[in-house]
Amino acid sequence: MKSESVPSEPSALLALQRATHATLQIIAAELVDLDLTASEINALANLADGRGRTVSELGAAVGTRPTTLTGVLDRLERRGHITRGARAGDRRSVLIELTPTGRLTADTVRQTLTDLEDRALGGLSPTEVAGFHAVLQALTEVSP
Repeated sequence: MKSESVPSEPSALLALQRATHATLQIIAAELVDLDLTASEINALANLADGRGRTVSELGAAVGTRPTTLTGVLDRLERRGHITRGARAGDRRSVLIELTPTGRLTADTVRQTLTDLEDRALGGLSPTEVAGFHAVLQALTEVSP
């Protein structure tokens, strides 16, 4: 009978999934009063810099297709967090921008994420954090 060996190092992808799940739980708990989904939090965090984006640009930033993002944007618009309008010089492009209420909410989201990142990564060296970002970039760019 052949015994299966257990790898000495856990799968990087499984570790990433565990870390993502744990991180999403912490974010949901810390932002529970905002009553936002993880996708809405992601969209607002990416808009928190105050720069308007097209649906395609925002989709690329949050890591989802524009068609998938439409439902998220519908909910954020209904709640008064964003507006959608024509982009100057290109009426075919829809520009997503934060409302004043959306800016306050996005600032809360961004600060929560910054605080969590500081708590989680604060004990790591800049080289370790750079290595982490390199791994994330490699996973983001892998071809299907």
